Amino acid sequence: MYKILGSDQKEYGPISVEQLRQWIAEGRINGNTQAQSDASPGWKPVSSFPELAASLPAAAAGAPMHPSAVASVNAKTLVNGPAIAMLVVAILYALMSAFGVLANLFHWGVGAFGQGSRDLPPEVMKMMQNVGGPIGVVVAVAQLALSGFYIFVSTKLRKLESYGLVMTATILFMLPCLTPSCCCILGLPIGIWTLVIIMKPEVKSAFR
Repeated sequence: MYKILGSDQKEYGPISVEQLRQWIAEGRINGNTQAQSDASPGWKPVSSFPELAASLPAAAAGAPMHPSAVASVNAKTLVNGPAIAMLVVAILYALMSAFGVLANLFHWGVGAFGQGSRDLPPEVMKMMQNVGGPIGVVVAVAQLALSGFYIFVSTKLRKLESYGLVMTATILFMLPCLTPSCCCILGLPIGIWTLVIIMKPEVKSAFR
């Protein structure tokens, strides 16, 4: 029987050799995973057990991964969640902004002022119509460009590229004035989550 040391530094087992071979085939453990057997109580890589080494892929049975490569894999795992969350909100933002462009171009929002708008001073009505016209188009286009920027940054985050750009975009992502009203509720917690992750030393050092 065997025990293994997971990536969370917890011990799992006892496990039979057949189960370990199945886990190797499924990619759940590799040649660098620390293990011990009843016959060999000390921790050592799975690749050092002859009865398990034969089940390892050729690359996994070779030299251990460089520590920097291991750190990069761990960092990508940490940023994956925030990056996907940012991407989803950015796509929602883009859809809303695109609708805003169309709504302002075709004056879909003119009736949104309702019957009560008739009681407003003419100057106020004129200002509201201007905001809903050319100015509204410009604002909606700017929001659409900003949402595209967030989508671009989310891909950079997943690839661990451009730390400064990711940091800047994350801060902007948390500002209510730079996200639509229904998205700013999500922008703040997602931005905080992203900041916490990218400020971890092991993640920051993995950026290229």
